[in-house]
Parts: sequence; C-alpha cells; structure tokens
Amino acid sequence: MLNALTVDVEEHFHFCGLKTPLPFDELQRSSSLVVPQTERVLELLARTHVKATFFILGTVAERYPELIQHIAQEGHELASHGYRHELVYQMTPEAFERDVSLGLRALGAAVQVPILGYRAPSFSITKESLWAFGVLRRLGFRYDCSVFPIHHSRYGLPEASRAPHAREGLTEFPMSTLRVGAFNIPVAGGAYFRLLPFAVVRQAFRRLNREGIPGQFYVHPWELDETIPRLPVPWHRALTHYANLRQTRRRLEWLLEAFAFGPVRSVLGVHDS
Repeated sequence: MLNALTVDVEEHFHFCGLKTPLPFDELQRSSSLVVPQTERVLELLARTHVKATFFILGTVAERYPELIQHIAQEGHELASHGYRHELVYQMTPEAFERDVSLGLRALGAAVQVPILGYRAPSFSITKESLWAFGVLRRLGFRYDCSVFPIHHSRYGLPEASRAPHAREGLTEFPMSTLRVGAFNIPVAGGAYFRLLPFAVVRQAFRRLNREGIPGQFYVHPWELDETIPRLPVPWHRALTHYANLRQTRRRLEWLLEAFAFGPVRSVLGVHDS
C-alpha cells in the first residue's frame, strides 16, 4: 500500500510554543536555516527515489523562490502551509482566508503549479475552527491534512475518522494513529517519531496498512539538523521539540526502506482537473 510522505517547510523558529512569542517581523529577521535543511531532505529523497508532498509556508516561498522551484523540479508535490504559521483557531475566518490566500500567492509567484492541498500550522483545525473547511473549499483546495484524531492540549479532533474521508467538499486525510483500546496513539511523525521506539512506529504503519488505511508521515527539515539554535521554550516543550534530533535522519531512512511512500495526491488519487 502506498503511504503519504509529507514535509512541512518552515523555519526552525516558526514554533507555536515560545515562552514569549516574538513579533512576526522579529521572527523574520531571525537566522534562517530552511534552505540548507530542506536541501538535505531533497538529497535524501533523491537517493531513496521517494516523492513527497511539501507543505510550504508562504513566508518561506516569498523569501526563497529558488528553493520552491527546486522542490518542484525534483518532481515533488507542492501544497500550502498557510503564510505566517499562525494557529487557525486563534484567527477569525476572515483573517484565516487572508493568511491562506497570501500563502497561495507566494507559492504562485515562485512556481506555476496547481496547489491542491493544505495543512494547518500545528494541526490547528479543531472543534473551535471547523469553519476552516468551508474557507479551504472556497479557495479551491481539493484535500486537507490538518486533522489529528487524538486528544492533545493544543490540537486534535479525537472523534474524527482515522482513514481518509470526505468532509465538507474536501477529502480529509488525517494524521496517522494507532488504535489501542479506546484511544488513538499518534505515530505520524514529529516528536512522536523521535520519542517512540522505531519498532512501535513500524508496527503501527503495518497495522494501518493491514486495516486498509494508508499511513501519513510528516517531518520538518529542521528535524534533520541536530545543531539548530535552541529557542526559549518551556522545559516540557523543549523536551519534545529537541529530543533525539540526531536520530531523525537514520530513522527516516529506515521508514522509507520499510514502506512504500509517495505524495498525498497520489495516495488519494486527487487530480487538478
């Protein structure tokens, strides 16, 4: 079964858990590492002959159009991660539409390809922001990858289906979870991938595929860079945000060897026509 490999292209400082959130303009002046970090991901995918979906932040596309062009030239799918990496449930519907539209405009200025998919920063389409689906449909998206069917302090729709499904005119492809009793255990990527034993993630994807459900994995380019500067975050967030960064690349290689991966549009069979 083909599973979806996704990359959230954002800077290491686009983080929603700072002790004192920095103003947007100050963040934009911070040290940028996204180009070399993303190039490392592209090199790994070229070597393993895997194509992925890159959910790209609009501010990154605006500053580094050549990077976006390189991603497209390598045959990967481009999708939207919004513009400023703000939580959806902290925005009004009007502000959300402006943010996503700016992100689409930045991507369109870099490369002219259809943008079919969207992922919210920090999976922030929750019960407080279900109106976002209507906005995405109105803007022409075909699928969304923002729903995490788990309980979490900052995100999650635990009652959502674990498999791809139709939702308000879109195809929703939820983040991968392992069903254990009455609970969904997150195994889709990020800190979950770095903290859980690799055998658990491998077994989870095997079980998903046996259930007839394609898995969806996500990674950030900065997760393959153990030298990134440490930001002022609460200790418990630092524990998850920076844990086991030195193991990410090796574990990702193991995962790509163990399962078949491709872009979201190929897994869902979604086309731009």
